[in-house]
Amino acid sequence: MKAALVGADGALLHEARRATDRKRGPEAVVRSILDFAAELHAYGEEHLGRPASAAGVAVPGIVDGENGIAVYSANLGWRDVPLRKLLSAELNGVPVALGHDVRTGGLAEGRIGAGRDADRFLFLPLGTGIAGAIGINGVIEAGAHGCAGEIGHVVVRPDGVDCGCGQRGCLERYASASAVSLAWAAASGDPEADAADCAKAVESGDPRAVTVWQDAVDALADGLITALTLLDPRTLIIGGGLAEAGETLFVPLRAAVAERVTFQKLPLIVPAALGDTAGCLGAGLLAWDLLSTEVTA
Repeated sequence: MKAALVGADGALLHEARRATDRKRGPEAVVRSILDFAAELHAYGEEHLGRPASAAGVAVPGIVDGENGIAVYSANLGWRDVPLRKLLSAELNGVPVALGHDVRTGGLAEGRIGAGRDADRFLFLPLGTGIAGAIGINGVIEAGAHGCAGEIGHVVVRPDGVDCGCGQRGCLERYASASAVSLAWAAASGDPEADAADCAKAVESGDPRAVTVWQDAVDALADGLITALTLLDPRTLIIGGGLAEAGETLFVPLRAAVAERVTFQKLPLIVPAALGDTAGCLGAGLLAWDLLSTEVTA
């Protein structure tokens, strides 16, 4: 878990981290979130002269932001957690905003990161899986049911590898950091090898690594063409663990997308600017938005 105190301008005033410790079960994870928030609240009062005026929290899975409920998370094992209500009670009644982790990170990238000059962007972190955040004029589009941006489950290889979502051949089974790690571990014969090791092997010219890497880049480009066709973004922001490879990813990816474009307009393809602090900063922006809305109302 990553937490922060964030100023009205998006400035990071204090940052802290703690293990999620999900092995202890969903109730323990919720308790850890509440305790962590209370500590941050107290830190602000002690070291910055005042407690936080509002709180924002970003969680994975299916999120009902309007009602403040963490509906479902396969990784954390929870269902229908009234997180906004629980956090507000823990923090002496301060208003709480609840958001989806990737969309919240996209909000930060759009306002103060790599997308700050783009009126339309798509943010894709390539991590354990692949999700997306659709930015339109400073607002992240959640969709009618809170499921917009799930580009990781666009099918790019029909009849391909089974995906946990029930489909086969989903993008995240080929182009996420975890997918590259699995493919490189198999190709290299080293079960401990991961995507970062694959990127280093690509840079050293290992032909096995080049094949694994290009397969992932091609799958990602196929998924991105679908996104360009549907959304017509001005900027594509790529983040997450795979993007840490820098130009080892971006040079072939830009070329692969350009090769696939026909009538679509080629967007800028840029690395995310905020790294793994994007979620914290975005949660802070959600909290400030909540305060602005209350003042306006």
